[in-house]
Order: sequence, then C-alpha cells, then structure tokens
Amino acid sequence: MKELIEQIAKALVANPDQVSVRPIEGEQITVLELRVAQSDLGKVIGKQGRTARSIRTILGAAGMKLKKRFTLEILE
Repeated sequence: MKELIEQIAKALVANPDQVSVRPIEGEQITVLELRVAQSDLGKVIGKQGRTARSIRTILGAAGMKLKKRFTLEILE
C-alpha cells in the first residue's frame, strides 16, 4: 500500500525525489503519512481537497480487497 501512495504522489508532484510515505501500524488501522515538498503540497491536496479525497478513495478500495483499513495523512 505504501508503494501505491508513493507512485500516485510522485506522478503528481514536481519534486518526486522528496516524496516519502511512512506507514504507522495500529491494531485495526494503518496510517500512511505522506510528506512532499512544501511547493508541491497544493498539487497533492488539489482544489477543495479533491485530489486528496480521490487518493483516499483509492486507498479505501484497495484496503477493502486486503481486508484492512488505511487512512492517509498529508504532512507539511
């Protein structure tokens, strides 16, 4: 799942080398922390959060297949 988020984020940003995803495993949910360059933050979030919402939807659908819950946090 980490690789999926990395691929999507790298395709969106201007500085793909500064994209990092850190998974934090919990009992019932896995939190994926996405970090991008400050200048690329708007590209990952999108207008009114549409891009971020779409990434979270993909993450939820992929998680259903694996029978696990994932959430995405976009960090500055």
